[in-house]
Amino acid sequence: MVDAATAADHANLPAHFFADAKGTDMQIRTALLALLGGAFWSGTAFVSASAQTAPGKDSFYWLGEINKASLVINTSEGLLDPTIAPRIAKGLEAVLKAGDEPNGKRPGLVITFEPLLIEAAGVEATLLHAGRSSQDMLSTVRSAMQRDEFLNIAQELHAVMQTVHRLAEQHRETIVPNYTNGVAAQPNSYGHYLLGHLAGLRRDMERLRQAYARLDVSPMGTTVLNGTGWPLNRNRMAQYLGYAGKVDNAYDAAQILAAEMPIELGAVCTSIAIHAGAFVQDVMTQYAQPRPWILLREGDGNTYVSSAMPQKRNPGILNETRREASRVLSLGMGRAIAAHNIPPGMNDPKDFRENVELLQTTAGMLRTWNRVLKALVVDPNRALEELNSDWTASQEIADLLMRKYKLPFRVGHHFASNIVDYGKSKNIRPSEFPYSEAVRIYKETLHEMRVPDAALPMTESEFRSSLNPAAIVNSRATSGGPHPAEMARMIAEAKGVLEDTEAWIGERRKAIANAIATLDRDFAKIATGAK
Repeated sequence: MVDAATAADHANLPAHFFADAKGTDMQIRTALLALLGGAFWSGTAFVSASAQTAPGKDSFYWLGEINKASLVINTSEGLLDPTIAPRIAKGLEAVLKAGDEPNGKRPGLVITFEPLLIEAAGVEATLLHAGRSSQDMLSTVRSAMQRDEFLNIAQELHAVMQTVHRLAEQHRETIVPNYTNGVAAQPNSYGHYLLGHLAGLRRDMERLRQAYARLDVSPMGTTVLNGTGWPLNRNRMAQYLGYAGKVDNAYDAAQILAAEMPIELGAVCTSIAIHAGAFVQDVMTQYAQPRPWILLREGDGNTYVSSAMPQKRNPGILNETRREASRVLSLGMGRAIAAHNIPPGMNDPKDFRENVELLQTTAGMLRTWNRVLKALVVDPNRALEELNSDWTASQEIADLLMRKYKLPFRVGHHFASNIVDYGKSKNIRPSEFPYSEAVRIYKETLHEMRVPDAALPMTESEFRSSLNPAAIVNSRATSGGPHPAEMARMIAEAKGVLEDTEAWIGERRKAIANAIATLDRDFAKIATGAK
């Protein structure tokens, strides 16, 4: 018999994922989960959480919209006989309605969609295929699906950025240790630290928006690779499908761009995943300590209890976020591998299942990361205690001696290093270090560095202040530092960026929705015979 907590330990997942599992069935599920990676148990079967396509927005849906647009445009421009257009429209309506029924057929390929249309409307329905090919149609289907999923990522990334921004405001005066090379390095405002992460996420959003602009162009009407003898209205097709424009070069559309865009989307997703992983690993550092200054709030599946060790609270959603980030990295880099060393136009990197899985996994990772951020609990007193128990403020001694008393930095650095060595050897905390010992060590340091003898220019008050983490953070004068005025400026600026991003996402979604609504309205007029 394997209980839920033990299964969670083996699978590296929160125990609630397995709460309804029992016995050897649980062992089988755990083993399968390890093999499938990222799947979940639906109650009857394993289902990939990342590879599910949103209902109604799959390849079948977009083939339907492409056929609608072809019918409306070609009818109005004299490429399709208006006397047979209503019959074809009604047949297309019947195919789409049947596909929306439970267990209805929803083929996602042109060659499997068309037979249903012929059956519903007659062979004349293939007149819609004037100047079309599965090359440009499926390139359009794939880019439309990627476009939708990319906007979902933008929405989830924006949500993470909002949470980081809110936490930065909340913790602008919370002083914590920051780390370099895995070692406590300097005191900093936790809000400033978070704004640093937010800066990276802002660049991710910039990359996403730039990639979206290159994705938001319609390949329809380019046929296979050099266009068609039919005078298709490609601009109108792009408008009906909600694209900002069209791919200019017909060869580029299905042969170059269609294989290139998944690589760029993979690069954007990879960058986001690296930022997520770095943040998670920084928090995980605290979980190795007996008394961390930052933890996850217990409950809501954030942590789970070890099956054997009652004191242990495993950070489930941290592990989950890291695992999802690794999955994004493997899928993202896989896009480049799939496109490597093949002739133009091959299908290897175009596989919409793998590309959509990449985008949906990224969106899922962001949702989990946002849960992590909302579950963080910072203990300012414990953070300050850790700072005061170590010598993370010692650089300020060297900085002050150079800034105020013009002592060469390396001399001041050596003096501070000698103080740290002495303090650690005697187990003396920074706040308790005797000023008299600092005076003695200063004279010895000048002798070691072959500098003329002189008294320590720092007063005892200055010496104490230079080792005060809060005083150090608040005195930082550099632009972009944690000084209160700079924090206020950066927080306000970031708020403006978030508002602009939210507006951009809304505009893109509205543009697609309005275009499809216009197409459906114009198509319905033909199907019903309305004027």
